Amino acid sequence: MEIGVLGTGSMADALATHWARAGHRVTIGGRDAQRAERLAARIGHGARAAGLREAAACGEAVLAALPFGAGAEVVRELSPELAGRVLIDCANPVGPGFRLLTQGGPSAAQRLAAAAPHARVVKAFNLCHEDVWRMRPPVFDGRRLAVPLCGDDGAALACVRGLVVDAGCEPVSGGGLERAALLEATAALFIALWVGEGADAQAIAPPLAYATGPGAGGTADGG
Repeated sequence: MEIGVLGTGSMADALATHWARAGHRVTIGGRDAQRAERLAARIGHGARAAGLREAAACGEAVLAALPFGAGAEVVRELSPELAGRVLIDCANPVGPGFRLLTQGGPSAAQRLAAAAPHARVVKAFNLCHEDVWRMRPPVFDGRRLAVPLCGDDGAALACVRGLVVDAGCEPVSGGGLERAALLEATAALFIALWVGEGADAQAIAPPLAYATGPGAGGTADGG
């Protein structure tokens, strides 16, 4: 598959490296040509550098690895090139004090969808630090990392599920694009717990067998 990447930062590096190793043809697009060239060289496996417009135009799927504040503006400029393409949003709109910057408004993913109305937007890859995505593969206690996806287009979701698997992870359906706001809020909460409190965010939810209470899976101690 041809994959375009908008951005030259850590998320672009981590995810594009997995996809290039899996045999996809990756084009790194950036405003700074030298940074794009350095990143493409570091990724290797045939990855090449280009401008943002070329990267948007050449990918069957396009990763928007852009800061929240700049994402919608860049995507709006590239809207003609992104028409019909799968556009993956991995941004976290989290500000100082672990505040959700979109509170009361559209999610970051919905803003990209509004900026490029003919693209097929999928929210994914936003719940972990970029160094987790660099792991080969991200496996913890023998279990692959689960990656929730939110989107409205079935074919686009199927495409991104494949890219999740290529990163060594397990895709999980998160619902339609309107639920991307919940993924972004979850990221804000998890970051606050991990970074702000030093807490194990994974420990706040019981195993699936106990999700609706102990049932046959065990006994409750509480009153």
